[in-house]
Amino acid sequence: MSSKQQDPIMQVAAEWWTKLREPHAGDDVVEQWLAWTGEDERHLQAFEQVSALAERLGTLDPMTRHALVRDFARPAPARRRWLPLAAAASMAAAMLSGAVYLAWSPRAASVTTRVYQSGIAQNRDFILPDGTKVALGAASSLRVTYRSDERDVEVRGGEAYFEVVHDRSRPFVVIAGNVTVRDIGTAFDVRRTGERVMVAVTQGRVSIADRGVHASPHDTLEARAGQRVSYDPNASSMTVDIVTPAQVTAWRSDRLEFIDEPLSVVIANLNRYASKPVRVADTDLNLLSYTGTIRTDAIDSWVDALPRVFPLRVSTQAGQVVLSDARHTQR
Repeated sequence: MSSKQQDPIMQVAAEWWTKLREPHAGDDVVEQWLAWTGEDERHLQAFEQVSALAERLGTLDPMTRHALVRDFARPAPARRRWLPLAAAASMAAAMLSGAVYLAWSPRAASVTTRVYQSGIAQNRDFILPDGTKVALGAASSLRVTYRSDERDVEVRGGEAYFEVVHDRSRPFVVIAGNVTVRDIGTAFDVRRTGERVMVAVTQGRVSIADRGVHASPHDTLEARAGQRVSYDPNASSMTVDIVTPAQVTAWRSDRLEFIDEPLSVVIANLNRYASKPVRVADTDLNLLSYTGTIRTDAIDSWVDALPRVFPLRVSTQAGQVVLSDARHTQR
């Protein structure tokens, strides 16, 4: 793509960057921004470039930022003008005037709430107004609430991966059932299956707390990169094990990774990607444990192979794939 084609998109991206940080920006602005990013994949790419430039500006000292403003105002060869000068100068000026980088203005009195959802077999990537990147898994739902002193995200179901823009004055908190995850400068994945919650950290660290009715103030732990925390409401405490970044984000590459998880959890997450829902008919099967990989583009093959691994029978009933206990059939 030539620079002449890029400039108009970058100009609009820079304008959205500014609009989203205005004190009066509300739900309508966010809705319009989301609609714009959804029109063309280049729009989101341009917005990410603008955010990246703003991040670099935010880390510079005042003298260097002033120098950049002067540079933006100077004519430049066409091949170097990847960002319109007016937009770049506007962003630099915002940095110099005390605007908060990648955060809505703390002067905003209103609470902004937005619900993000995805369909079956549909992953979504988007950027929150503070610059935090979110990858939303299939058939998942998030409720995002931004206040002047805190950023709250409720995982209502499904899975999401967060690359958080850290802001000590405005904590980023994820709530999934009885579990609260507080960002301490990090990237992490949260998966909620009913009341079961899995939190896996790929960068930095997070603080994880049990908010259940029987939890004590001490039921909090800190997880670091390479650790995965599992919460089961029926267990006495959260468990921690080791996980690789590739395993955490495998679902973004059409692979579902499970490590010693109940078959009921496996099937529930598989159904977020399956064209034909899978149902476990006999509750005894839910106690079985599974470790392995399921390709979301080969779910039928995986289901057909289950009888070789587990004592179950696969059948089709009323448009559903039904798993029944083969031992019951034998009796």
